Amino acid sequence: MPELPEVETIKNTLKRFVLDKKIEDISVFWGNIIKEPDDVEQFKHILMGQTIHNINRKGKFLLFEMDDYTMISHLRMEGKYSVVSKEEPVKKHTHVIFRFTSGEELRYNDVRKFGTMHVVPKGEEFLHKPLNQLGPDPFDNSFTFDYFYEKLRKTNRVIKSVLLDQYVVAGLGNIYVDETLFRAGVHPLKKANKLTKKEVKKVQEQAILTLKEAVAQGGTTIRSYVNGQGEMGMFQQELFVYGQENQGCKNCGKLIIKMKVGGRGTHVCPSCQKQ
Repeated sequence: MPELPEVETIKNTLKRFVLDKKIEDISVFWGNIIKEPDDVEQFKHILMGQTIHNINRKGKFLLFEMDDYTMISHLRMEGKYSVVSKEEPVKKHTHVIFRFTSGEELRYNDVRKFGTMHVVPKGEEFLHKPLNQLGPDPFDNSFTFDYFYEKLRKTNRVIKSVLLDQYVVAGLGNIYVDETLFRAGVHPLKKANKLTKKEVKKVQEQAILTLKEAVAQGGTTIRSYVNGQGEMGMFQQELFVYGQENQGCKNCGKLIIKMKVGGRGTHVCPSCQKQ
């Protein structure tokens, strides 16, 4: 699943191609992607004639800001956007096409069909699901030490599960949680309310730092992730633990192990992250 750095990269890439483009027509080939409004024809009706003025991001969600509406898009496991000429053949698994008056098209492709699109009145994005329940984005000023420490202090869950909880902090997923905890020297099975203030501060700082580095590298190419123009991210070359099982730790040389934490594959250095 694309995480915050991948979605940030997709956002920045798409902004180069779709800003100030006016939607002339829309085709929807898989209606289940459209969640709000729950009627596909209404979805098409309210967006046709709208111009995309900006694209923002909250956690793993893309926000297409138009004249009167904002479209909130979640890519889930395999969702991808591409901007192409209208003459370009439509690929298999293309489920939504936004046709611009310029002759170009914004196409949404999703092998798994898990992605979602919500359209809400502009300015009301954070009053509606799915955004109204998200925790702060790691890059937001509201992601403070005091906020984070209080959230961890009040839960008996293990720290990895808390970091994956989008209601606590939005945007972190499996890759960057593993990398954050390694860099902070914290074992993923440690109970969140047992972390010292020093450890909480390290986790907070390393989460932000790791994500910033990943954004600078264009995200991490794991499985089929590419940005909005088919380019792969390069942060996989910087990974310390994720996907490195049975390889020597770059810090100490001990073999990286893989375990299950909350049903998720989890990568740990048993020496650098003592339980």
